[in-house]
Amino acid sequence: MGIVVLTMKAPVMEMLLDVPQINCDVKAGKIINPEFVVKCPAGCQDPKYHVYGTDVYSSYSSVCAAAVHSGVLDNSGGKILVRKVAGQSGYRGSYSNGVQSLSLPRWRESFIVSEGKPQKGVNYPSALTYSSPKSPTAKAGETTKAYQKPSVPGTTAQPVTLMQVPGTTPEGAAHVTLPRPSLSAASITSSPRPQPVGHRSRELGETDLWKPGSVLLDAGFVPKEELSTQSLEPVSQGDPTCKVDLSFLIDGSTSVGKRRFRIQKQFLADIAQALDIGPAGPLMGVVQYGDNPATQFNLKTHMNSRDLKAAIEKITQRGGLSNVGRAISSVTKNFFSKANGNRGGAPNVAVVMVDGWPTDKVEEASRLARESGINIFFITIEGAIETEKQYVIEPNFANKAVCRTNGFYSLSVQSWFSLHKSVQPLVKRVCDTERLACSKTCLNSADIGFVIDGSSSVGTGNFRTVLQFVANLSREFEISDTDTRIGAVQYTYEQRLEFGFEEYSTKPDILNAIKRVGYWSGGTSTGAAINYALEQLFKKSKPNKRKLMILITDGRSYDDVRVPAMAAHHKGVITYAIGVAWAAQDELEVIATHPAKDHAFFVDEFDNLYRSVPKVIQNICTEFNSQPRN
Repeated sequence: MGIVVLTMKAPVMEMLLDVPQINCDVKAGKIINPEFVVKCPAGCQDPKYHVYGTDVYSSYSSVCAAAVHSGVLDNSGGKILVRKVAGQSGYRGSYSNGVQSLSLPRWRESFIVSEGKPQKGVNYPSALTYSSPKSPTAKAGETTKAYQKPSVPGTTAQPVTLMQVPGTTPEGAAHVTLPRPSLSAASITSSPRPQPVGHRSRELGETDLWKPGSVLLDAGFVPKEELSTQSLEPVSQGDPTCKVDLSFLIDGSTSVGKRRFRIQKQFLADIAQALDIGPAGPLMGVVQYGDNPATQFNLKTHMNSRDLKAAIEKITQRGGLSNVGRAISSVTKNFFSKANGNRGGAPNVAVVMVDGWPTDKVEEASRLARESGINIFFITIEGAIETEKQYVIEPNFANKAVCRTNGFYSLSVQSWFSLHKSVQPLVKRVCDTERLACSKTCLNSADIGFVIDGSSSVGTGNFRTVLQFVANLSREFEISDTDTRIGAVQYTYEQRLEFGFEEYSTKPDILNAIKRVGYWSGGTSTGAAINYALEQLFKKSKPNKRKLMILITDGRSYDDVRVPAMAAHHKGVITYAIGVAWAAQDELEVIATHPAKDHAFFVDEFDNLYRSVPKVIQNICTEFNSQPRN
């Protein structure tokens, strides 16, 4: 493989602030440097510059076109930071920011792009090293030097040139064109599929890096037959029975030491293998913590176990303290985002590995994580013995961090050398989505039945205000057939089921259904309405759902409410009573779940109902989060 190092004269480097410039057609695979900052020109949005992948790109992609596709640059160009990462077994094409990227079954090397802001302490090259004897387009003032390539029998000659940096050309050197081998027309016609490894076209300029099983791509349109994967090993889509979004927080503190850090990485690799990573199953990212946390890779960086294991092997230890609480807070705020690959429908799981004990507090950070729907598992390796417990900042920290103290969410490992025995128990637990109770929050785990007073005293205008209040409350919840579900009953002397829990499973459909509820008018039999809601709504509630009844009335009931309210309590229904105008305060307190001060509300006018929304939501969530942890 020929190596050509491009350098610039001092005045040019100064003008460009030591940032090399490249053209739109330069592919990442032609550049040997593993990490570099470059400046892209304008116009790289042009479809003639091909891109393969989404977010993580094949190294056969145009660097600058990939930057436009990812949104880091627009078509006017600019500086970008490029980092090489492991090859992927598949790349998904997509249309983004005016660039259509293509799909690719496999490639040996990938790269990611980000804003061209150099990281502190990292020295980026002011000149790029290329792996091809054919260099990028020469800049003004540069000359070229003859390059002799060996002749190949049965080929025809094409001119090729090699660029020489100004100031290095021998006197009298001229621009000379020399023969370059190319495949004969006969060989092209007779072989529509990629050539064997030994016959790979030199156009890609990466012959020595070619590996068996890689797919050869033409510089233009990629024929479907050339993307045949018959010679490739099958790529797993992941275990569909274990569809979780998983973050491992690994201990990179100085106290771990190099040997135990290697054991920790091997444990991660074993987990990755056992999980069967893939887009239809579990996805896994890694955050390493010391003094501060750092994301090694997110959920969408590696889409199969093989690539993930290779990436784990490359992780280097950061050192520092063991600030677990800070790491959990960072994961809560940043890791499980859509941009990082969070899929929404998969449970979020964070597995925290701790050598000994944390050097900061974890209880509050863990509580906020749980309230965000993250299932926290703690693996404590070589925890504090009796004589060391005086040094532990937060005694019993693991039980304070997890949402259940029955041993399901915490593992205590006596020695690093026995950590491998925890692989299967941990995999079994994180894949048991039925028991991942921490993924339930106050906003996604209830069946909520609204019981609405439609009596004559309410009036048509005020009834619409009540429906708006119901809609405002509903908007606060995560609504789907597996999350919070909404139903509604209207009552006067009689009762009517407006819609049940199973009727609508999206927020827009629920809001439209509320809007369509018609005003009934009549008397006020609140007790009968409660019984009707228990029978017609909550009898069909799912066993694992919290049952919430939100009753809105503007007057005293004509019938008894005490017995129906007691029946609701015995059936596990939590009742919030909201009274307006002429509603009786004593009756609201009887209807509401104890303590009444947290479940009964009163407003003097219908127009003030909207002010109760935040307080009702706050009380619902406070009650949810205060439930005992067994």
